[in-house]
Amino acid sequence: MMSAVMLAEGPDAGLVSHLDNPNLEQRRMADGSGWLLLANREVFSVTGPDRLGWLHSITSQFLEGLEPGRTVTGLVLSPTGHVEHVFHGVDDGTTFWAWTEPGRGQGLVDWLDSMRFMMRVEVALRPDLQVLWLASSTAAPGALTDSLVSLDSEVAEGRELLVPADRLDEITGSLDAVQVGVRAWEALRIAAGLPRIGLDTDERTIPNEIGLYGTHLEKGCYRGQETVARVHTLGRPPRRLTLLCLDGSDADLPAPGSEVTLAGRRVGTLGTVAMHHEAGPIGLALLRRATPGDAVVEVDGHPASQELLVDPEVGLHVRPIL
Repeated sequence: MMSAVMLAEGPDAGLVSHLDNPNLEQRRMADGSGWLLLANREVFSVTGPDRLGWLHSITSQFLEGLEPGRTVTGLVLSPTGHVEHVFHGVDDGTTFWAWTEPGRGQGLVDWLDSMRFMMRVEVALRPDLQVLWLASSTAAPGALTDSLVSLDSEVAEGRELLVPADRLDEITGSLDAVQVGVRAWEALRIAAGLPRIGLDTDERTIPNEIGLYGTHLEKGCYRGQETVARVHTLGRPPRRLTLLCLDGSDADLPAPGSEVTLAGRRVGTLGTVAMHHEAGPIGLALLRRATPGDAVVEVDGHPASQELLVDPEVGLHVRPIL
């Protein structure tokens, strides 16, 4: 039996890094034979008859009338349009279930709770639930399927189940799949151009810079909408999310947060980075809009070519997810 190598540092410290060759684990995720526990994601629920209209009015996502079972990603923005929180969720007809990034659950729930006013809603953290990623082709235990909350995953052809923590061993033990580590998940996520809020973004990030990720343009007023609409209409966001394909001659990957330079001048910051089983070393970076898209930039001594994810003129995602 393979032993798990745990991550000792970083935002995912405490998760399984890998059990086998990370490249092989990426292939298992892609071909439907892998599962992964994202135990540090923080789950919360919103109940009450006003929940969808209320969430619609205060977040970036179009949620009013959301049909049960449809997975959405949304953002909470500051009054000036900067990204503060992210959630990935689904409504089951009576409850909106969602997860957010590690360490951000309490802050998000506290903010939501402060915005309830007279609305008939209740918001609660759910530490009794954990996020389990598995391939869409992998069947959940038959006896439990109806009681598990399922969300479509943005990474690979997968889904995320919100499972009771005290039944985790029972559920994973019945899966016809092999456990993989978070290094594989991260590599596939980065290759897909999907940013993690707080890791690939900073306190100045606006949705237009990251491809309007989790943002809906055809809805009424919400906090931060003025900035989003203005940049969408006029174009030219200050920065743009970019996939960097790093030179692989050096086995060491540059550290997240490293400066990205062009001709010796700083043009951006590296976010998350990984070794992809086909593309080699890759990373996401926020670069100044004026950085030529065909330029070879440098990250901590590593030359890197660019794959544009956001049009530098209009701030729209080249591969839209909305």
